Amino acid sequence: MLITQELTLRRIHRWLCAALIFLTFSTWATYCLGNEEFSRSEPESPHSPDQQNKGNSSHSENYMVTAANPYAAMAGREVLRRGGNAVDAAITTQLVLNLVEPQSSGIGGGGFLLFYDRQNNELYAYDGRETAPAAADQNMFLDEQGFPVPFFQAAVGGLAVGVPGLLRMLELVYEDHGHLPWKDLFQPAIKMADEGFLVSPRLNHLITRDQHLKTFPATQRYFHGTSNQPHPIGFRLRNPELSSTLRSIANNGVSEFYHGPIAKKIVNTVRESFPNPGRLSLSDLAMYQAIRRIPLCAPYRTWRVCGMPPPTSGGVTTLQILGLLEPFDITKLPPNSLEAVHLFAEASKLAFADRAHYLADPDFVDIPVTELIDQRYLRNRAATINHKQSMGPAKPGFVGSQNKGAASSTLKREGESTSHITIVDQKGNVLTMTTSIENAFGSRLMVSGFLLNNQLTDFAFLPNIDGRTVANRVEPRKRPRSSMAPTMVFDKFNRPIIALGSPGGSTIIAYVAKTIVAVLDWKLGIQEAINLPHYANLNGPLILEQGTAITALEPGLNKLGHTVILRPLNSGIHAILIDDNGLIGGADPRREGIALGD
Repeated sequence: MLITQELTLRRIHRWLCAALIFLTFSTWATYCLGNEEFSRSEPESPHSPDQQNKGNSSHSENYMVTAANPYAAMAGREVLRRGGNAVDAAITTQLVLNLVEPQSSGIGGGGFLLFYDRQNNELYAYDGRETAPAAADQNMFLDEQGFPVPFFQAAVGGLAVGVPGLLRMLELVYEDHGHLPWKDLFQPAIKMADEGFLVSPRLNHLITRDQHLKTFPATQRYFHGTSNQPHPIGFRLRNPELSSTLRSIANNGVSEFYHGPIAKKIVNTVRESFPNPGRLSLSDLAMYQAIRRIPLCAPYRTWRVCGMPPPTSGGVTTLQILGLLEPFDITKLPPNSLEAVHLFAEASKLAFADRAHYLADPDFVDIPVTELIDQRYLRNRAATINHKQSMGPAKPGFVGSQNKGAASSTLKREGESTSHITIVDQKGNVLTMTTSIENAFGSRLMVSGFLLNNQLTDFAFLPNIDGRTVANRVEPRKRPRSSMAPTMVFDKFNRPIIALGSPGGSTIIAYVAKTIVAVLDWKLGIQEAINLPHYANLNGPLILEQGTAITALEPGLNKLGHTVILRPLNSGIHAILIDDNGLIGGADPRREGIALGD
């Protein structure tokens, strides 16, 4: 009875907040959002769940959307209320995110998507990763002396812009599984772009700190306005150019983006950008195709965990970390204990060593995916983990003849400006999708109201090391390796029980793997698992989340031989737990996301 009353009060509160936001856009809207179930943290700050109101999980009996911004989550929920399915809601949610969270994702970028079809009991995987232009070459990110250029020298401008894949991917999954009329799914974003939205604390902070938005007139005008100052929190920001673009795609289809006036604007902007012109062509856009891929699944104890196959490394590396941990009885270890963090770090080192060596675009590189997630291979690798001593930097494993001739790419900066959406609809379909434009604000090039990605910086800048080729080197029409990891967990009856994902660059993998372990092994609730302090090892230093209780382990980890660094780990985990009592959604308090349902 008490639970029912609590849910009723929550629904009334959310309805009132939604009405205030969409009907008045007043300062009361900000008040409402600040008092929803999930608190908002200052973006990219060292503040952590230990220092904030952690919020509570959101419960629903019928359907749920969890996304990185309340405007987007509410728009997606409204689609579900009108009888749309998870695919319909994902398209609407993503298009609104493009408007209200432009620094993180949008139609100028790409993504990966898993969709579980309850009726057919099938899992589908969709690849909307960007591709390199036909004119790209392996030396494009090297200076005249053959050394890699600094990251922002490569990222800002046209050179790092890949062919955007998000719209083709959404079109493909809609053709396979969509329900409501395509045109209807665009209307919330179009209306909001016309009428405006309130700039959030996170968007304001990111605009303020960014040193490159003023490089190009279009981004300078949009994010700073005539005052030449970052738009303040609560400023009502309109985007009529994006509205026009979305209206055109809604009415005429995705080909409107890849051909015709929009395509010409994209190509001209990329090729004429100064500094750093790019190599994109009209034929690159016209030839782009999203790909249906086979989901990648592996057992973890009594469950089955499924993710995306390459070109993202997220699926393989997450499954490897879990497989490497399986021989250890971590269920008996407290989540923030020294031994738990040590074991997780050592497993991560081994997995990231394989990631750097083997993983790239499978259409260009022969990747031994089956062997890399084989239980026997992982058990042999796990046997090298010492409970009492760090192994130091790990070396890649030997998988058949695949170890010959290749070189491991060195770990470099990987953009953390990404977004994640998780949805369960009223029919039990489940969708988990991670989308990105790479670095915050991508290339800083703005076309027709949206930002273009800088995803080509996810390639290895050095094509050869010690005379051996690097798997993730730049090649024409190749897809750069990603870390995006949309993931689902199934029980022994093949029923989905968890769907999740996160932004965070290469640390996405640690966020997703640790959240799964926290729920399955440590029996934490989904929000409690998300709130746990983070730690990550990318086969280098052990990173502990600055400002959290986990930093107390630094002396003990140093004694075990780890090199420890403290820094913010700004995840954005959005997850839904599915059980016999309904849906429980969690959103990361480190960002401004929220889980909403009915």
